[in-house]
Amino acid sequence: QVQLVESGGGLVQAGGSLRLSCAASSRTFSLYSMGWLRQAPGKEREFVAAITSVGGTTAYAATVKGRLTISKNNAKKMVDLQMNSLKPEDAAVYYCARGSFGTRLANFGSWGPGTQVTVSS
Repeated sequence: QVQLVESGGGLVQAGGSLRLSCAASSRTFSLYSMGWLRQAPGKEREFVAAITSVGGTTAYAATVKGRLTISKNNAKKMVDLQMNSLKPEDAAVYYCARGSFGTRLANFGSWGPGTQVTVSS
């Protein structure tokens, strides 16, 4: 069982930046790929970014590529999402997730309670 706790969400103006962090409780954190998912009101949850267990490979949704960067620190059991050039359409609840490396929701079996990101235009 793993506990994932996100932090860093908030209100930001369009064009601004936020850094989301996720702290994991699992002793096997270094063995798993991690990712970020998001869900906007009235929409389905969607894939945002993923990173392999040792952090050597990343993947991004086309809508965020070039603006968002995922990173993983196995020693600290943390995974971050640096979000730059934010757009109003990035507003959502962001979830940290653990699973296998990939871009499908089915790749991730555990996620945290989420952190709200609001982007004002």
